[in-house]
Amino acid sequence: MKRTLTGVALATAAALVAATPALLATPAQAAAPKNPVAAVKKQLVPGKGVKFSERISVTDGTRSEVFIRRTGTFQFSRSGVAASDITGKFALNVSDLGDEPSEEEKALATPERTIRIGTTSYLSGGMWTTVLPEGETWFKAKNGPTGGITGVFGQPVNVAEQATLKTLLKTAKPVSGGYAGTITVRDLRKVSPWYRATGMDTRPTAKALKSVISWKLTLDAAGLPVRLVATFPQAAITGSGSKRNGVRVDTRFTGWGGAVSIKAPTAEDVSSEFDNGKDDISSLDLPFGVSVAK
Repeated sequence: MKRTLTGVALATAAALVAATPALLATPAQAAAPKNPVAAVKKQLVPGKGVKFSERISVTDGTRSEVFIRRTGTFQFSRSGVAASDITGKFALNVSDLGDEPSEEEKALATPERTIRIGTTSYLSGGMWTTVLPEGETWFKAKNGPTGGITGVFGQPVNVAEQATLKTLLKTAKPVSGGYAGTITVRDLRKVSPWYRATGMDTRPTAKALKSVISWKLTLDAAGLPVRLVATFPQAAITGSGSKRNGVRVDTRFTGWGGAVSIKAPTAEDVSSEFDNGKDDISSLDLPFGVSVAK
């Protein structure tokens, strides 16, 4: 049966609120930093990785508030991310949902977790608890999303993708501590498999593709990313909305080169179908203006 998960809506998303800070400084204000492409490439060793924490805020042009918090780990191969393990939670408590919240609404107030091995995703917690068959705790999705529902609003730029970093730096300007610049959704989608998967295979509108992502990357002394801040309009995700409605994603990286081993959940806890008998995410109605290509 098709689920409707709209209870907390983008009125929490009319809570799309995050002040877009001035990210760019003039080249004269900073000496040219080290090249992060070369620094990150040295870290791409099987069995090694990096951890991150992330705060996603939204703005309606007048006020700002935290919308989602995420933590995660990337495990590397020689070409980029081999696996990831990401937990995200909307900044909601059950007490925020009124006197008689539905089970779906209550689920959105709990963390969701996504383990991704190659391009196969395992989704658990959050809204997924309401659409899985009884007794199952994970949904397996081939060519699945990188971070579930919360991931759609997450960091659009994956610093472990060499082609993505190279593309960003082509038009970037050196600023104090790193680099800053802009890229359109269209251009990022062309170069970044991670970004395409994060959007859960949506078909962006023309307005979404034209949306501009502003970013600032801060590096350590070795040239490795320690912080990445991206800001973009709500339309980059939902394909519509006022220019005043925007998203700000502040990601911090730690533990470059640490040992990482991410494994899939045990088979007996995994289902390849939802309780509606279907096996694709497009069979669901998703919250917060998120749509999936059908």
